[in-house]
This record gives sequence, C-alpha cells and structure tokens, in this order.
Amino acid sequence: MDRYSQKPFKQATMYRFALLFLIVLGGASLVGCQVDVSGQTLPSAYYLQDDIQYFPAGPEFKLSKEAAALKAYRDQNSVDDQTNCDSCR
Repeated sequence: MDRYSQKPFKQATMYRFALLFLIVLGGASLVGCQVDVSGQTLPSAYYLQDDIQYFPAGPEFKLSKEAAALKAYRDQNSVDDQTNCDSCR
C-alpha cells in the first residue's frame, strides 16, 4: 500500500517540476541579452528598437580648461615678476 500511496505524490512533483521548467525556459526566451559566440559579442534580438545614444566628440586635448588657467596664472605672475624684481633676470 505504501507503493501506491506515493505514486500520486511523485506525479504531482513531476508536474510541478515540468511546469517550473517551462516557466523558467519561457522567461529566459523572452529576455534579449548579449551572447558571446567564438569571441564575438553579438547584440540582443532587440537592438533595432533600442534608442540611439549619441556622444558628441570632445576636445582632442582633454585638459584645455586647466591649460588655460595655468597660462593665465603664468601670464599674471610674469607681469608681476617684471614689475617687482628688476635684478632677478
């Protein structure tokens, strides 16, 4: 009698497992993600619907503000040096 009483429980467990497997498989198939195949990164299936991100080209010299501030500082100090110290040069 023990053998027959556990058969419905095993069947219910198998049905639950199969249902859970189908839900997980269905959810994974609905998600678009990048895939790495033979060293290539392939885009998701929805890359044509993605909005485009545009980043304009920046200045070639990345520290232009710092260079301008340093030049202004040098110009200001060179004028002060010339007026204050005649024997320094």
